[in-house]
Amino acid sequence: MPLLHLAVLAIVQGITEFLPVSSSAHLVLVPEFLDMPDQGLVLDVAVHVGTLGAVMLYLWRDIASMLSGISRAMRSRSAPGLRLLGFLIIGTIPVVAAGFALNYYYPDGIRSIEVIAWTTLGFGILLMITDQIGMTLRRIEHLGIGDVLVIGMAQTLALIPGTSRSGICMTAARVLGMERSDAARFSMLLSIPAIMGAGTLKGYDLWKSGDAALTSDAIVGAGMSFITALIAIALMMAWLRRATFTPFALYRVALGVVLLGYTYNWIG
Repeated sequence: MPLLHLAVLAIVQGITEFLPVSSSAHLVLVPEFLDMPDQGLVLDVAVHVGTLGAVMLYLWRDIASMLSGISRAMRSRSAPGLRLLGFLIIGTIPVVAAGFALNYYYPDGIRSIEVIAWTTLGFGILLMITDQIGMTLRRIEHLGIGDVLVIGMAQTLALIPGTSRSGICMTAARVLGMERSDAARFSMLLSIPAIMGAGTLKGYDLWKSGDAALTSDAIVGAGMSFITALIAIALMMAWLRRATFTPFALYRVALGVVLLGYTYNWIG
């Protein structure tokens, strides 16, 4: 694959993965509107894995706390990190079950522009409403098992492109009254096992294919998406400490309307 194509995919993925705008939708739109060949789901997952490295670096303190919690548990001691790890496991179970079902029935994923248009618009409006009416009283340490299950169940909707995994998790968190920055942080934490799972499944497919060129493309794309994702995460978190999700929601509404016009030939 040409380096320019890989760079576009990596930049799009890096910018959109942790913003509530749906990276999977944007990766489908790249070949549709930029006259590039469809990169396929394996390369989609490769650039997702690059963003996984970025979020793990950004949230290294939380990851270290969870690892410390495991170590302390082995010595029969309690630790806050162990509770957070438990939350991630509970919140991930629903999407793992749904993901296996989707991979069985739709191994190449759902890549319909019409579906993306409606989900981008609908969930963008939902994000805007919940962000405006939701209270900002709770942080991650205030969550209970029921709250985590709600967010985890919401995350399964992200298997439909255009929904946005981060966006739907943040929406559910705002419904539960979480502060915006904590909603984003918990969403990013939940992305770690989700991306690991997808990367493992498609990485196995890549290994079986024995395609050296595809393997090289995947590595280069992952590296570039790592850099852009790290920058995007830092900027988003800085924004959410003092502002709202409204700009992201408005972008989604505008994009959804444009895509609907394109899908139904309302625009030339």
